Amino acid sequence: MASKLVQLQSKACQASKFVAKHGTSYYKQLLEQNKQYIQEPATIEKCSELSKQLLYTRLASIPGRYETLWKEVDYAKSLLKNRANLKVEDAGMAALFGLECFAWYCAGEIVGRGFTFTGYYP
Repeated sequence: MASKLVQLQSKACQASKFVAKHGTSYYKQLLEQNKQYIQEPATIEKCSELSKQLLYTRLASIPGRYETLWKEVDYAKSLLKNRANLKVEDAGMAALFGLECFAWYCAGEIVGRGFTFTGYYP
């Protein structure tokens, strides 16, 4: 066990040295490639304006998302009405979707409990 800890420590040290050596150049390269997205000067007013643009852009997309939701609901209703024509692939996809929803629910519960599995904090 101690040898594994020493190996892990040496790997972490190597990674740290690599990041220290190459991190700055990667950061500069990343900023150079994406300089068209950088707002100069980065003032509080500009940040506030950008956050408002994002909020209202998201709010403007709600009607389209709402329509898509009801299309999906109608498709699910039609699948339930025509269960005889239901393929195994469709049933498998529905089961996977249900499993994914349950997994997200469980993850949210764990996060809500402060990353504990046993219960809530007092």
